[in-house]
Amino acid sequence: MFDVYRDMPPEVWQSLPVLVVVWCFAACWGSFLNVCIYRIPMELSVVAPGSHCFSCKKAVAWYDNIPVLSWFILRGKCRHCGAGFSIRYALVEALTATLFLAVWMRYGPSWITLAYWLMCFGLLLGSGVDLDEMWIPDRVTKGGMILGIPLSALLPELHGEVIWHQGLLASALGAAAGFGSLWAVGKIGTWLFKKDAMGFGDVKLMGALGAFLGAPAILYIVFVAALLGSIVGVTLIACGNKELGGRIPFGPYLSVAAVSWIFGGEGLLNWYLDLFRLPVL
Repeated sequence: MFDVYRDMPPEVWQSLPVLVVVWCFAACWGSFLNVCIYRIPMELSVVAPGSHCFSCKKAVAWYDNIPVLSWFILRGKCRHCGAGFSIRYALVEALTATLFLAVWMRYGPSWITLAYWLMCFGLLLGSGVDLDEMWIPDRVTKGGMILGIPLSALLPELHGEVIWHQGLLASALGAAAGFGSLWAVGKIGTWLFKKDAMGFGDVKLMGALGAFLGAPAILYIVFVAALLGSIVGVTLIACGNKELGGRIPFGPYLSVAAVSWIFGGEGLLNWYLDLFRLPVL
């Protein structure tokens, strides 16, 4: 599919009309993401019935279901009964569109872009459910591991490789490293604090991230996620919200760290490690 665009100059696929189309396309996936975040925890179909008001049960017309815009046009209310819709619907759509667009601008029209879009969609889904329900769906965690390993054989360049079996091996090692490292951290934390220190969903999520990004990304993701979690937790506690400071799940921090990796995290990690390397005499 993308072979046609392989030699397309950047000024074409980064032109404003193309970027607008990509953003709108991604916003539609953000709309579907809202459906998944709401329905999956309740074990409802994400396909049927179509979008509808949860108060009056009336279907949402297509012209009232335009990503981002419809929420502002309707002022966050149902056209029929006036029930309020959370601003989060528009925010999720805008975030999805912006994140997908950033990946497109970084990697261009390529299979790598599609792979990272898939990963980002899963991370947004997992984070949304985790924030609401304090758990991550298996279709994100186990699904990420099941999909990431064979996908790496088809796209060994995900791991900087060129041969399919090298990509497969790098992905399998990454999945094992991600799963094993966070499982060990959880066990140590449980032993130290005498209570569960790490949800098993986070452990499985790290396995999925390792399958997509490889073992070199694991150290970076865990470090950045822990740093972000500490900053947010301390800030909330300092602002007087001690209860919320201890209830924010770890999955969203892992997701933010993983996304930052694909936008240059490896270079940042190498710079950080270089600070501790002794000069050669």
